[in-house]
Amino acid sequence: MKLQSDPHSGANTVTGYGDGYVEINRAAYHHAVLLSSDGDIVEWPVSSFNQLMESHFAQMATLKPELILIGTGTRQRFPKPELLKPLIQAKIGFELMDSQAACRTYNILVGEGRQVLLALIVETT
Repeated sequence: MKLQSDPHSGANTVTGYGDGYVEINRAAYHHAVLLSSDGDIVEWPVSSFNQLMESHFAQMATLKPELILIGTGTRQRFPKPELLKPLIQAKIGFELMDSQAACRTYNILVGEGRQVLLALIVETT
């Protein structure tokens, strides 16, 4: 699915997604990513939801966003609460949703000028 973005904003936006990929700034990525509106697009070493460890959440916390959207793949899932400890201790808000919903929500929040981080698991169905 293609998403509309404001090409004049200068912010990183999700411009499309589908089975096994996410498109950011019109470039396709076939792996999990950490994405902020004004930072680098970072390959995130997670290939499935079941691989998530506390260190992955600690990595997100070091980026100090206002809010983190976690795209859990093709469906919404929730990690064990103890894995979320780094985010809770850093007092960073987070939302968990399926990856497509996370992409759409990320674009809306970036359009509002929010400092949001998208942690996105890219899966094939």
